[in-house]
Amino acid sequence: MSAMETYRAWCASPAVDAATKAELAAIGNDPNEIEERFYRSLEFGTAGLRGILGAGTNRMNVYVVRQATQGLADYLKTVSGGAEKGVCIAYDSRRGSERFARETAAVLAANGVRVCLFSRLHAVPQLSFAVRHLGCMAGVVITASHNPAKYNGYKVYWSHGGQCAPEQAASILACINTVPMFGETTCDFDAAVADGRITMIGDAEDEAYYAACLSVLPYPELLREKGASLPIVYTPLHGSGNLPVRELLRRAGVSNVAVVPEQAEPDGAFPTVSAPNPEDPNAFRLAFALAEQTGARVALATDPDADRLGVAVKRSDGEWAVLTGNQIGCLLLEHLLSALSEKGALPKNGAVVKSLVSTQLADAIAARYGVAMIDVLTGFRFISEQIDRFAATGEKTFLFGFEESYGFLAGGHSRDKDAILSAVLAAEMCVSYAERGMTLYDGLQALYRTYGYYKERVASYTLEGKAGMERIAAAMQSLRDDPVRSLAGLPVRAAEDYAAGVRLCADGAAEPLVLPKTNLIRLLLDGGAWVVVRPSGTEPKLKLYIGGRDESEAAVDHLLGALHAEIDARLRSVLFDK
Repeated sequence: MSAMETYRAWCASPAVDAATKAELAAIGNDPNEIEERFYRSLEFGTAGLRGILGAGTNRMNVYVVRQATQGLADYLKTVSGGAEKGVCIAYDSRRGSERFARETAAVLAANGVRVCLFSRLHAVPQLSFAVRHLGCMAGVVITASHNPAKYNGYKVYWSHGGQCAPEQAASILACINTVPMFGETTCDFDAAVADGRITMIGDAEDEAYYAACLSVLPYPELLREKGASLPIVYTPLHGSGNLPVRELLRRAGVSNVAVVPEQAEPDGAFPTVSAPNPEDPNAFRLAFALAEQTGARVALATDPDADRLGVAVKRSDGEWAVLTGNQIGCLLLEHLLSALSEKGALPKNGAVVKSLVSTQLADAIAARYGVAMIDVLTGFRFISEQIDRFAATGEKTFLFGFEESYGFLAGGHSRDKDAILSAVLAAEMCVSYAERGMTLYDGLQALYRTYGYYKERVASYTLEGKAGMERIAAAMQSLRDDPVRSLAGLPVRAAEDYAAGVRLCADGAAEPLVLPKTNLIRLLLDGGAWVVVRPSGTEPKLKLYIGGRDESEAAVDHLLGALHAEIDARLRSVLFDK
C-alpha cells in the first residue's frame, strides 16, 4: 500500500485508540507529514527499533511495539527453549518507555513466553547482566540511548547478554513481517502479573550486579581508604543512572558525591539539555556550576540508559576539559593494565577489544603490556561477541572493551557498554592519580608523553527523513564511484570498502577484508593517518572519523584540521549542495 493508503487504514481501524486517531486527523491536510510517517515501517535491525515518537508505521508507538514483540515471540517459539527461558525487559526514563515495556510484557505473556520485567527503570548494563544471570533467552530495553527527547526505541538482546547478531535480527524481522499491523496477541498486564506469567524483578538482581561490578575494581582497598577524599559531581542527565551509579560509588567507598539537582530525577523531556548526550560538552554546563560550589575537579555524566559515560576534568589553569571517548577509554585501559601488571595478575592471553573507528593509542598501550588488541566493527554487540567467544573457547581472557562513542566495559559480567561500573573505575583512577600528586588531566598528558600524540576528530551530518536517507546513501556511493586518492597531501595507501569486503591498495592489489560486511569506508593514509565514513546505524546521520599521530600536539592538530577540511568539503558537496 502507498503511504496515503496506510494512513487511511490506520484512521479507519477500530484497533487504533481515540488519541492516536486525533493525532492522525491533525495531519490530514499535510501530505508530506503523512509520507514521512507511513512511507515505510520503522526499520528493525541489530539495534532493534529506534524512531521518533508518534503515530505511524515509521514512528515509535504502542502498535509498532506490539507488532515487533509479536514477531519476537514467534521467533522465540522456533528456538529450542526460547519460550521457556523467556525474556527480561527493562526501560529507561524516556517518554512512553514504561508503557512500551508493559505492552511488550503483555504480548510476550499472551504468547506463552516467560517474562521478567524490572519493577522500575533500569540501565542497559543491568539488563544485559540480568539476561545471563536469570538464564533468559532474550532481553528487551525500551530506550533511545542519547538521542533527543522526541525519540524512543526497542533494543533486543540475546542469551549471551549482548545485542542480537545480524542473522538473528534478520530472522526476527522476517517474523515481524508476517505479523499484520494490529494483529498481535496480547493480554491484560495486571492479570498476567497476578497469575505469574509476568514476574517483576528488582532488588535481588541489583545486588548480584553490584557484587559483580565491585569484583572488577583493581584497587578496592584504595577506594575504601581514600575514596571519601575525592569530591565528585555527577549528573544522570534525567536518566536511569542516578540510583545505581550513586549506590555503586557508595559501596566502593566514594561518598563525597554531589548530584546535579536539576538533572537528578528521571524526565523524558530532558528539559535542561538539547540532547541527553555526555559526548556534548553542553551537557556538563550545570555540573560545572555545581563543581565550582563543591570544589570538585572531576565531573561524571551518564546518558538516559546509563551505557555511555562522559568525564570532564579541571585543568591547572582552572578551565574544564571534557574528555573524548577515546581519551577516557585509553585512560581506563592504562589504569587497568598497569594495575594488573603491578599486581602480577596480567594474564598471558589477555585481550582488549575496540571498535574499528576508535583511537590507535589503545593499540600502543596494549602492545606495551603484551596484550592482544582486536578491532571489530562499530557497535558494541561486536565486542560482546568476542567476549562470548573467549568465554566459550578459552582462547583469550577479556580485559577491556571500548568504543570512541563513550562506551566502556571491563570484566565482562555485562555484555554491553557499562557506564555504571565505568563511573566507579573513573573515580578509582582519579584517586590513584591523586596518590601520585596528579589529576586525571595530568594522567592524560602522561599518556601522550609516553606513547605520542594520538588524536582524533569525529563529525556528524544529520539529515532526517526520506530525503536525508537518500542524500546519505548518495554520499557513500560517491566515495565508491570516485575514490579519494589523497588527502592533505598524503596519498591513500589503501581504501577499505566494507560493503564489498575488499581492500584496494595503491599498487592496484585487492585483498579480502576479514570483518563482516557493512556500509563503511576506511581510508589508510601514508604516515599512519586514517579516515572512516559510515552511516549511523541508529540515527539519521552520516558519521566521519579522522585519526592521526605525531610527536607534538600542534602537529597532529594541524594534520587533523587539514584532513577534516578536505573530506568535509567532499561530503558536503553531496549531502547539502542542491
